[in-house]
Amino acid sequence: MTTLAFLGLGAMGDPMAAHLATHARAHGHRALVWNRTAAKAGAHADTHGTHPATLAEAAAADVIFTCLPTSAEVDEVMNQMRPHLRPGATWVDCTSGHPDAATRQAAELTAQGVTFLDAPVSGGTVGAQQGRLTVMVGGDTAALDAARPHLAFAGKVVHVGGTGAGFAVKAVNNALLGVTLWATGEGLAVLGRAGVNLGAALDVINASSGRSNASENLIPQRVLTREFPATFALGLLAKDAGIAVDLTQGVQGSAPVIAQVAALLRAARHVVGPAEDHTAALKLIEAMNAQEIR
Repeated sequence: MTTLAFLGLGAMGDPMAAHLATHARAHGHRALVWNRTAAKAGAHADTHGTHPATLAEAAAADVIFTCLPTSAEVDEVMNQMRPHLRPGATWVDCTSGHPDAATRQAAELTAQGVTFLDAPVSGGTVGAQQGRLTVMVGGDTAALDAARPHLAFAGKVVHVGGTGAGFAVKAVNNALLGVTLWATGEGLAVLGRAGVNLGAALDVINASSGRSNASENLIPQRVLTREFPATFALGLLAKDAGIAVDLTQGVQGSAPVIAQVAALLRAARHVVGPAEDHTAALKLIEAMNAQEIR
């Protein structure tokens, strides 16, 4: 029997762990769950047939999944679990973490005979619920091949390079989300001040070269409706864009547009609030232009 442990039952982790539990039942494995709030792990166990565990118990698993807000939280649980880790285990970190942290964490775990894969995910809460997330993986290919059958929450798994590469791709991907969201918001605010019907403008943009996920889905469904459902926090998008800036500096690259949008998202996090949905960043654009996007 293979023991699988999933740590972190947030908006993404909860449905991801549910798919892992289904996979475990189908293949005769055991699925453990842990959350900082123990009651949430208990509720998950009641609903999905998982087993709530302490960090020490989870550390004895064959495959450990983490899905936490930042690499700092991963460090925290890793430090607590280190005395109990089992040589030969694999740690799959689905956090949108920092490439530098991945390098350090992998080295620390390797010293204990544990393999580390940075494997952040993309696809949002809907993708997590449907089990169709895209997983971008950095690390050893053989370790990925061994872990791949347990990625029950994935619709697509791509090995993107060595340790840290998964986190790097995730950071740049989310920075690009921020760039397109912000630029589209600016354009619509200007059009609104010019008296243009923004719904009609989006119809044109979405049939033209300016279209993006922001224009086709995020802004029509979340901003124009004024709903701003909190599925991906603005603070996390700002964090990811900041990691992309760190990456740029680390490779001595030049990405001034990403850097500028990262700064604007950081400002929006302070003004609008880190727990607000990431699309609420456009409220700062609205304030800058005295124009609602609706």
